Amino acid sequence: MSVKTLTIDQQLISAREGETILDAASNAAIAIPTLCYLDGLSAVGACRLCLVEVEGAAKLLPACVTKVQEGMVVQTNSERLQHYRRTIVELLMAEGNHVCAVCVSNGHCELQNLAVAMGIDHVGLTYQFPNRDVDISHARFGLDHNRCVLCTRCIRVCDQVEGAHTWDMAGRGHTSHVISDLNQPWGEASSCTSCGKCVNACPTGALFHRGSTVGEMQHDREQLSFITTARQQQQWVR
Repeated sequence: MSVKTLTIDQQLISAREGETILDAASNAAIAIPTLCYLDGLSAVGACRLCLVEVEGAAKLLPACVTKVQEGMVVQTNSERLQHYRRTIVELLMAEGNHVCAVCVSNGHCELQNLAVAMGIDHVGLTYQFPNRDVDISHARFGLDHNRCVLCTRCIRVCDQVEGAHTWDMAGRGHTSHVISDLNQPWGEASSCTSCGKCVNACPTGALFHRGSTVGEMQHDREQLSFITTARQQQQWVR
């Protein structure tokens, strides 16, 4: 496998052919914010938070799905990118009902962490306050659509790691939402194995353990990477 040499934030680095800009940056300890990306799952480039500037490209490119090329020059944290990312986080905050003070994932939420890192202490957009349901029909878990950011992590982990494909996406535009089986209550979804992988994959408080109170919902990402590594590389270490 050939090696590609590229420049990321004025730093000359090497990457294997087929790796993405996000892979190369991560290996070089260069942080690029993400939300829909999760190690071990396929990349979809949905959240657009990992957009980067590539010299010669006519538009911003998502780092999680853009393959490295020889001689590529990449900027990951320009003023333009900071503005885009801040706008995206503010849009997510305004579009849903993210009330951190009463959320089970308060203090353990990736969206909240992104907002803090970007210095967002208020949202300058009009809040939509959508009327969304909470599904607690499952015996062990709950789904709060108010806090869902449509990252599709739950869909991908259920399909690609557990192999159940309980979750899917329905609706279009602002009506988009995740559904279990053919839009059945989660507790009635016969395909669900109650493994909890979707709960661990969720970046916010949208999927949670029933009985969790404010700030108690923590996600075990290492469980998912352990399973993926064990399957792909036969390495049973954690």
